[in-house]
Amino acid sequence: MNKKRLAAPFGLWMLLFTVIPLGMVLWFALTDDAGNFTLQNLPKIAEYSDSFWYSLYVGALSTFLCLILAYPLAFSISRRSERAQRTLVMLVMLPMWMNSLLRITALKSIISEKGFLNRLLELAGLPTQHMMGTTGAIVLGMVFDFLPFMVLPLYSVMTKIDGRVLEAAQDLGANAFQVLFRVVLPLSVPGITAGITMVFVPSVSSFVVSKLLGSAQTTTMIGEVIEFLFKGSAPPYYNVGAVLSLVLMVLMLLCMAVMSVFDKDSDEMEGMMA
Repeated sequence: MNKKRLAAPFGLWMLLFTVIPLGMVLWFALTDDAGNFTLQNLPKIAEYSDSFWYSLYVGALSTFLCLILAYPLAFSISRRSERAQRTLVMLVMLPMWMNSLLRITALKSIISEKGFLNRLLELAGLPTQHMMGTTGAIVLGMVFDFLPFMVLPLYSVMTKIDGRVLEAAQDLGANAFQVLFRVVLPLSVPGITAGITMVFVPSVSSFVVSKLLGSAQTTTMIGEVIEFLFKGSAPPYYNVGAVLSLVLMVLMLLCMAVMSVFDKDSDEMEGMMA
């Protein structure tokens, strides 16, 4: 059977749900309400620069915290027996079986003013904490929501690291930190780049977390701005929302391009080591 025919369903799927929607976004971004070609929408990007920078800041901080938490966890799982690995990976994936909206709502009930955490502090005689409506709450929600997307790529790469390589490094006099930074870290770069991409891209464009855990005191994230322009405003500003979506897609593509450069360098280094 012709290979092109086998790929036809996927090509049709991409055409209907990727190419055509992207074309519609481009169309609305470069037209006015009457459908006439215009570049008047582009200068309006500057009006939302604060939201762009805030989204990049929240996304970068959430990605960094996910990496710090996921790296030792993934390495620890990869060094266990196969049976323990399957169990621990299932526990990591378990929150992903629940809808993201439900997970964030559950987190909201924990950190709210009268939530479980503040009640626990009251019982312990400690002062309660105001967390809802802050940047910290949004970052916490991002980490809570996207941490498995960092753990799984790191784990999949670390399981391929031969334990004999680590033993050889120790036999040559390397201590635990040297083994980590000179052997494990370089070999796990592909997992790091994949995890950063899988966490940073959705965290920058997310609007559900900021909408549920943020407030009027925090800067609105760009995903929430786009959602408001398309659905919340009356009348909806499709053209402005489309141009903001286009800029966000360009930023995401740039991020993926940078990550692919690091991934290529790591592949070359692995080839030299082999």
